[in-house]
This record gives sequence, C-alpha cells and structure tokens, in this order.
Amino acid sequence: MPDSPQRPQAHPGVTLTWSSEADTAAFAQQLAHKMMANSALAQAFITLHGNLGAGKTTLVRHLLQALGVPGRIKSPTYAVVESYDLPQLAIWHFDFYRFDDPLEWEDAGFRDIFASPGLKLAEWPEKAAGLAPQADVAIHIEAIDDTQRRVHLRPLSACGTQLLQAWFS
Repeated sequence: MPDSPQRPQAHPGVTLTWSSEADTAAFAQQLAHKMMANSALAQAFITLHGNLGAGKTTLVRHLLQALGVPGRIKSPTYAVVESYDLPQLAIWHFDFYRFDDPLEWEDAGFRDIFASPGLKLAEWPEKAAGLAPQADVAIHIEAIDDTQRRVHLRPLSACGTQLLQAWFS
C-alpha cells in the first residue's frame, strides 16, 4: 500500500510582545519590507482584532507609512473604508466598528473591492461576519498596560501560512 502524501503542517501562528509604539512601528516596517519584496504577500486580507485602544489603527498607520502612503492616514471609523493607491499596490483599510446593516456591504461595493487585487486590512471584522471573505491572517492585539501589547498572528488560509512563513523567515 503506497504511503499517503504528507499534508503540509499548518503554521501554529506567532505570538509577540511589543513594549512600545516603537516596537509596533518596527514590526510594521518588517511586514512592509517583506510585502514589497514579494508582491504576492501584498494581496492579502488581514483582519485586526482587539478592544478599543488596543493598537489596531496604530499598527495599520505604521504599516501604511512603511509601504509608502504619504501624508496623514485617517482612521476609517466613520467612512468605513479608506483607500490608498500606490504605484505598485492598491490598499483598502476598513473599520467595521459602526457597521450595522449587511445591505451596506453591497451598497458600498465591498464585494468588488475584495474581488480586486490589493491589500485589504480590516478592523472589527466580526461586524461584517458572513459578508467578508475568509481572511488570510488574523492579528489579535491585547493591551497588557499603557504601552505593552501581546500580539498573536494566526494564519487562516494556505496563503496566510505562506505569509507568516515569509514574514518570520
């Protein structure tokens, strides 16, 4: 009887501790560098989880700055989505915190955005549960105190597993 093929091992995820906002910025720089070196990494859908004030928007701002987004980076809390068009990459930053009606998803054209190439970053993705596609990576940020954060990155797809392997290799 032939041996059954080995299934690739699922990546268990990565847990980090950030002691300051400088650690958040350094992590964002690392991600941006890996994304720019491999365009496939920049096509991901990344969800950000955590309580209010955990640092989700701070991480996104540092990542967008590291990717080359110029000027002030606004939180999409009221607009639900902010888009950024870089010469080499389209980026959408969603904040579903105030998302109440699934019809908003269709009316806003989110289905089309998620079907197009580019990086999608979503805060409060649970508010769009059942509408948004499966994320590639979930980033959970927990405030330990005023400056320290415990961060867990978990792959949710084969692409997510590849992303974590590339980010931490």
